[in-house]
Amino acid sequence: MKSMRFFLGFISLLLLISCDKKSKVEKAVEEIPIEVKVVRFEKDFFETKPNDLPNLKAEYPFFFPEGNDDKIWIEKMQNPLWRELYSEVEKRYSNFGKQTNEIEDLFKHIKYYFPKTKMPTVYTVVGEMDYNSKAIYANDKLIIALELYLGKNHKFYEFPEYLKQNFEERQMMPDIVSSFALRAIPAPKEKSFIDEMIYYGKELYLKDVLLPNYTDAEKIGYQPEQITWCQENESYIWRFFVDENLLYSSDSRLGNRFLNLAPFSKFYLEIDNESPGRVGQWIGWQIVRSFMENNPKVTVPELLKMDGKTIFERSKYKPKKNE
Repeated sequence: MKSMRFFLGFISLLLLISCDKKSKVEKAVEEIPIEVKVVRFEKDFFETKPNDLPNLKAEYPFFFPEGNDDKIWIEKMQNPLWRELYSEVEKRYSNFGKQTNEIEDLFKHIKYYFPKTKMPTVYTVVGEMDYNSKAIYANDKLIIALELYLGKNHKFYEFPEYLKQNFEERQMMPDIVSSFALRAIPAPKEKSFIDEMIYYGKELYLKDVLLPNYTDAEKIGYQPEQITWCQENESYIWRFFVDENLLYSSDSRLGNRFLNLAPFSKFYLEIDNESPGRVGQWIGWQIVRSFMENNPKVTVPELLKMDGKTIFERSKYKPKKNE
């Protein structure tokens, strides 16, 4: 009984130390001064009269590329479908206070890990429904396309389910981190499958530290049952990658099979339709997590600069066995 009490006490101590460490980080994050400036460009655009377009262009020259006739912008201002889309965005986001607070908290975390980061001006827009550009971080600007956060069942969305499932408000912060990651994480020098997996694993690990209150499903853009599928099949996925000699392959087709947005992953087996897309990203995430657990002195910026081969070799990654 004494040994059992000692063991339970030891576990409790470890949990307390872990919680204390986390609370210290969060306390430090809370004290970081951040001022978020939000510009509602879509309001200014759709509430501007055609005669005042020159003034609008002068105020926001970066939204009006040269070579486009003013008739294009005026037609957009007056087009019933565009105005209806703007109206739907207004219904959902007329008050952007909640999202502003979330952006503030996110950038406090970013400043904690990357102190030299400058707080960008946030611009909300109604764009062309480009799901590859939902949020764009570009040094002094953060552009958020609100028409892609109206809820997956919105009447305007004529997209496949695997895309629509991430047109939710809760995906806004993960999308911002993904865009931030494009500048924070160097592209892999090697083009092997393991390097590509770990590149995405770094991005997802960045979401672990920058979005501590988000679920794994929200970070990667899965449904909860898709996370469960990956967890239950982790050892099978890994064994497939190893047995098929994919880890160090530079076959460009592996991206579309296991890394890029898709309704499912392509093992070319019966399980394909059961699997979520991007399982290679998910495996890369587990490798990076394992690396950081086994190398606690490595900082987040140091991790992002490390090559995939080193991370993999030092990760001691072992997939969880199926029960």
